[in-house]
Amino acid sequence: MRKIIASLDIGGAFIKLVVGEMVRNKLNILACVDVVSRGVKKGYIVNPESAIESLKEVFKKAEETLGLKINKVIVSVPSLGADYYLMEGAISLNPEEAITGNDIMSVLQNSVYKKIPDGLEIVSILPNKFRINDDEVVENPLGRKAEKLAVKAVTITVPRKNVATIVNCLAKINVKVVDVALGALGDFYQFKDRVNENEVGAVINIGATKMEVSIFNRGLLTNSAVIDMGGINIDKDISYVYKLNPTDARYIKETMALADKNLAIPNEAIVCENINGEKIKVNQYDASEIVMARLSEILNLAKKQINLLTNKEISYIMIVGGVTEIGEFKDLAEQIFHNVYLGEITEIGARNNKYSTAVGLIKYYDSRLRLRNRDFSIFSIEEQEELSGYKKININENSILGKIFGYFFDN
Repeated sequence: MRKIIASLDIGGAFIKLVVGEMVRNKLNILACVDVVSRGVKKGYIVNPESAIESLKEVFKKAEETLGLKINKVIVSVPSLGADYYLMEGAISLNPEEAITGNDIMSVLQNSVYKKIPDGLEIVSILPNKFRINDDEVVENPLGRKAEKLAVKAVTITVPRKNVATIVNCLAKINVKVVDVALGALGDFYQFKDRVNENEVGAVINIGATKMEVSIFNRGLLTNSAVIDMGGINIDKDISYVYKLNPTDARYIKETMALADKNLAIPNEAIVCENINGEKIKVNQYDASEIVMARLSEILNLAKKQINLLTNKEISYIMIVGGVTEIGEFKDLAEQIFHNVYLGEITEIGARNNKYSTAVGLIKYYDSRLRLRNRDFSIFSIEEQEELSGYKKININENSILGKIFGYFFDN
């Protein structure tokens, strides 16, 4: 079975939907679309009716690309209010039989059984190490034989409302949620090959309306915080200074301004019309000065937040999200942080950093499938064949195309 997975990231500015296929641990993008978020504020659905319309639109765009209906998806959920617990569990096994994916699921479920307070929803159980027969530690016990299997795992919960509203909205458009996760896990799995998984690091996702700062300890998400600042604050600054509407302000930010004013060219400028109907000239240096001031504030807030989230030494900092698309962003980041990496998506079909969460969640879910030795695809075998074009093509012999085929095959 082909492993085709759909991932949904509901952001404050855009809803992103990515469909990809995992082939030999590599991701091939089949569809990557987005629509403007409606009824969504800082990742939360505040107006279900409007949000449902946006969800219908984004699924329609992806389905038009694929030619197939999408009715299963994994989805990122808001991390505000997330709690992190280190839990342990153990189960007894038949020593004559090899450990299966079901055994791994059972021991993970045992680690959280009756331990989660009411009102909270488990979004991830991240195993640290498995222990076989109380004496051998392994990363993956699949296929081994043992009398006892134990695990230590980080369990992540969020308030139930964070999950329920999203699931309910998707159910109304006949889409089933097969898994949920915090967006930071997607960001980490998208770029984890660039960092040492045995060290402590931070992932900063700067989106349109908020910034999430997350701590990873040896590849496990252990803490996070949300700061209500993002690209929209830069838009507002430009809009205020030049008296521009939000759309023109965002255009200047995305197409002309730089994150470091020292690299800007004063003579480069554009002419636009402000809200008073006056023609004004905006040069790159002045616009970049505005952008740099706000970005510096955002990055320094992230730096302080990292120190609040952990007292461990940070070995790497990964910055992702749509705001990192601003020109010369890495130059400014390197002035504020040491050992900083800029997450840049390289998969063909999704080369914009705003897709980091959605793309990475497919890789995260694939890792869960491999741990449990499970196959999964959002499409049936018949749909996979249709997607691949395996079905016979019927061509009318009297059509122009039919005559062309006839010419080549008859001669």
